[in-house]
Amino acid sequence: MTKQEKIDFTIKTLKELYPTIPIPLDHKDPYTLLIAVLLSAQSTDVRVNKITPLLFERADNPYAMIKLSVDEIREIIKPVGLSPMKSKGIHGLSKILIEKHNGKVPQSFEDLEELPAVGHKTASVVMSQAFGVAAFPVDTHIHRLLYRWGFSNGKNVTQTEKDAKRLFPKELWNELHLQIIWYGREYSPARGWNLEKDIITKAIGRMNVIKEYYKNKRPA
Repeated sequence: MTKQEKIDFTIKTLKELYPTIPIPLDHKDPYTLLIAVLLSAQSTDVRVNKITPLLFERADNPYAMIKLSVDEIREIIKPVGLSPMKSKGIHGLSKILIEKHNGKVPQSFEDLEELPAVGHKTASVVMSQAFGVAAFPVDTHIHRLLYRWGFSNGKNVTQTEKDAKRLFPKELWNELHLQIIWYGREYSPARGWNLEKDIITKAIGRMNVIKEYYKNKRPA
């Protein structure tokens, strides 16, 4: 296949597998999405989705959140990990939203990335999923798969994002990044990977990745 044929095959296969795309993190508005994405750093969406109802029952908007102490927030979110940093970030960004943005989540990358504990990936998820702005947030699944598929060199997530935006049509970015995440979880995980079930990698993947897979599968 040519590079373009591989891209077309990937888009077509993902569309067939995921014609409707569920959002991984439970939320009801831009603020609760922002908090959920912040909590998901180095955690799992399943774990975050168990904790956010407890947090949002106490505070589901910045005005209610700043009434909680950092320690109270930390105690609630402790199961998701990195709770000291995340609790300070949640309290701090909630205060800034009130002081600078009338309690609303800003609709720009620059304003979002100025908030405590909010990096480029978090901002990209919010811009994409809350506001429908074209973005391509790169998580571990996307980083892994674009390398396996030969679409990026795997050096870092910044380069992976650049490659994804260069290769895929902009109008598909918002749905594609979610489709790739779900595909990575179901068909091409980091652990317990079964290439025979991974139809995209098997069809278009890097030859060195595929050879290494079969080499490791050989009996001793």
